[in-house]
Amino acid sequence: MTVFAFSSRLYIDGRRTDGEADAGLVVRNPATEEAIAEVPQASLADVRQAVRAARTAFDDGPWPRLRPAERAAVLLRMAEEMERRLPELVAVNMAEAGSVHWIADSVQTRVPVAHLRDMAERVIPTFAWERPMEPTIAPGVGISQGQLRREPFGVCALIPAYNFPFFLSMMKLIPALAAGCTAVLKPAPTTPLESLLIGDFADAAGLPPGVLNVVTGDVAAGQELTTNSMVDLVSFTGSDTVGRLVYAQAAASMKKVVLELGGKSASIVRADADLDGAARAALAGMTVHAGQGCSLLTRTLVHESVHDELVERIHAGLAGVVVGDPADQATTMGPLISEAQRDKVEKLIRAGEEEGARLVSGGGRPAGLDRGYFVEPTLFTGVTNAMTIARTEVFGPVGVVIPFRDDDEAVRIANDSPYGLSGGVWSADTATAHEIATRIRTGGVTINGGGGGVNPRAAFGGYKQSGLGRELGPDAPQAFTEEKNVFIAH
Repeated sequence: MTVFAFSSRLYIDGRRTDGEADAGLVVRNPATEEAIAEVPQASLADVRQAVRAARTAFDDGPWPRLRPAERAAVLLRMAEEMERRLPELVAVNMAEAGSVHWIADSVQTRVPVAHLRDMAERVIPTFAWERPMEPTIAPGVGISQGQLRREPFGVCALIPAYNFPFFLSMMKLIPALAAGCTAVLKPAPTTPLESLLIGDFADAAGLPPGVLNVVTGDVAAGQELTTNSMVDLVSFTGSDTVGRLVYAQAAASMKKVVLELGGKSASIVRADADLDGAARAALAGMTVHAGQGCSLLTRTLVHESVHDELVERIHAGLAGVVVGDPADQATTMGPLISEAQRDKVEKLIRAGEEEGARLVSGGGRPAGLDRGYFVEPTLFTGVTNAMTIARTEVFGPVGVVIPFRDDDEAVRIANDSPYGLSGGVWSADTATAHEIATRIRTGGVTINGGGGGVNPRAAFGGYKQSGLGRELGPDAPQAFTEEKNVFIAH
């Protein structure tokens, strides 16, 4: 079993603990199926203790009452400690999440640390924490003026998904801490190590006890956080199925809920597009982190006049994908997170074949990889938007190509989805591409490539069943604050 230098014990009220549960939680490397760590499995009593610690730290502790600049200074110290230990973060991410090296060393680790710096250095100093209220004259009352304030929302339950464990944890934790909230962070059972490591960063930065608590657990622990009356806000990233449960559970106590859920995003490739660039984008949508990304562009909608040419280019690109252990620098696509996820992906691939889609490439398990949760990059054509593989979020290395006749049909197909997280448009005519982008009902659209989720100045979230609210961006603290009016008599 791999031994990591940091403590993988629970982090509650500023202290490390093994918790009260008898059994531990085994973490496995999805590329080898080998156990790499065992962490405590938090009991419900442990989760409640973490919530109480966060409640006390919010109600009686200094953190919510610090000036924003003072909180920014602590966050900067956290960023500095993360930067010092980046190689360790990268190694842990590759081992527990199965990321290939370039992903582990960028989106998974360096990008969230850059977001943290951006929050401390740029957002906190410019965010409108308080501003004067413009005087008005109310008949019979007189002059009304005062102050508009943004105050911390309270105790936040932060529940990220397994695919980008450190990135998603930080997307939630950064604005929560910036706003003055306290938090209980519960990572996914398959990828708890990076979140537990954040406790070390909190200690090094001097974060007051109870402001951050990290517990493990699965369904029962999550339900405790979404129903506990001492929790004020729940931020969840995961499937839309679980998101609905979170929403319903939080409703009983009227908690604020921020949800970042699924996606089935479409890339529209017009006849005048750069087909090489569009093919690379389609390839990335299938293979980046083995397709385990909610905002990946997994539906490629292409004008019928260039359909066959684009398919040929995507197919040719698939030949260069090297599937294998992320520990090998030559690997370009790693495994799925678990056997259960692989079973789900393989079932959806079979559904595509049964419903009449044409399998162009992949569809099985890579030869020579007898251990690890691997699936070949899989490309379908002959797909209609009514098919299961065109409507269901696969969360695996599966892409579909769908032809269209004109721009109106392309927009209709793109919008014919229960999701609305991201999208793309490829065209030499950027003015027309921009007009199409405004018609696609998604939280973000890229034109001729580029990425929004890695930009700290871009808010991230979706329309429809892709979720509620936004994360990141210049207004990120807003989701974790309440607005208060203070009126002053004259």
